[in-house]
Amino acid sequence: MSSFSARTHRFSLVAHLLLLALLTINLHIADGQIGVCYGMMGNNLPPANEVINLYKSNNIQRMRLYDPNQAALEALRYSNIELILGVPNSDLQSLATNADNARQWVQRNVLNFWPSVKIKYVAVGNEVSPVNGGTSWMAQYVLPAVQNIYQAIRAQNLHDQIKVSTSIDMTLIGNSYPPSQGSFRGDVRSYLDPIIGYLLYASAPLLVNVYPYFSYSGNPRDISLPYALFTSPNVVVRDGQYQYQNLFDAMLDSVHAAIDNTGIGYVEVVVSESGWPSEGGAGTSYDNARIYLDNLIRHVKGGTPRRPWKATETYLFAMFDENQKSPELEKHFGLFSPNKQKKYPFGFGGERINDVVAATDFNSTIPLKSDI
Repeated sequence: MSSFSARTHRFSLVAHLLLLALLTINLHIADGQIGVCYGMMGNNLPPANEVINLYKSNNIQRMRLYDPNQAALEALRYSNIELILGVPNSDLQSLATNADNARQWVQRNVLNFWPSVKIKYVAVGNEVSPVNGGTSWMAQYVLPAVQNIYQAIRAQNLHDQIKVSTSIDMTLIGNSYPPSQGSFRGDVRSYLDPIIGYLLYASAPLLVNVYPYFSYSGNPRDISLPYALFTSPNVVVRDGQYQYQNLFDAMLDSVHAAIDNTGIGYVEVVVSESGWPSEGGAGTSYDNARIYLDNLIRHVKGGTPRRPWKATETYLFAMFDENQKSPELEKHFGLFSPNKQKKYPFGFGGERINDVVAATDFNSTIPLKSDI
């Protein structure tokens, strides 16, 4: 082979390798595609078919539904939108105590729509806690309901495509600082450890609702606003080999560590809700919500310090302002107004906007630690 031919061959090989690397990077970024939670607690919201069209026109490729709303499921057919399909807490007891009920639920809400609706996860219950007075009586039903739904899906040989899990909130974390010492509360371990064991067996992720807003608003003395909004110019928390410049990563890695520290095994985490209200409470404003959401959308294309190799699948809360929620701030998490107008100027593929606010625009101090 001539030297010219050899150089041409090497150049072609390098070009192919670079193309492969770029494709791999693009696939990796696609893993971090943002979803949006479609809540319906409003008396002025558009019909489901218009909402699904709004998702498509804004390139929102993932959705979370909190219950199997039939109009929404019909409208989702052939939309190519991936779905977290929720089982309401009110159904847990029925599905846990009667496997036939679970099979009928799966037939009615999963099989009747699959595969024209791309159901990715079934979330069995939301924020059930054995130590929360409002949901504590339901805790005994979560794992049996998860298992019955899983078995009904497995009987159709769909368990590799549709993963069954449950969604928890951060109140189940007992220690979160530093993140590497994250652990679940001692009084929820008997509830949560068997669920984690099931998730490991089923190769399913744990769904977690992660809200830096509530951590910041509950402790503004120790948690700075820039740290919560992804605008801190410097590392805030140094945790051994891990360094944290934002609260979201620290909270999420405390969950990763809590799972690891059970010793049960490696279970992935999907952020099933995260958002910032635009009014109604301490630390709420249009600008704070805009900055948090815009930065979150771009940030989750990468991983966390503890899981740097994997984009963070994240669902923004919520699609609309919902006027039937309470307290007041719960009405103001929407990315869109009920008239379908966008509240914020950014897109949902991580486009950068020109007016990102720097941390120096806030009169806040960087804490030495964060009690998250």
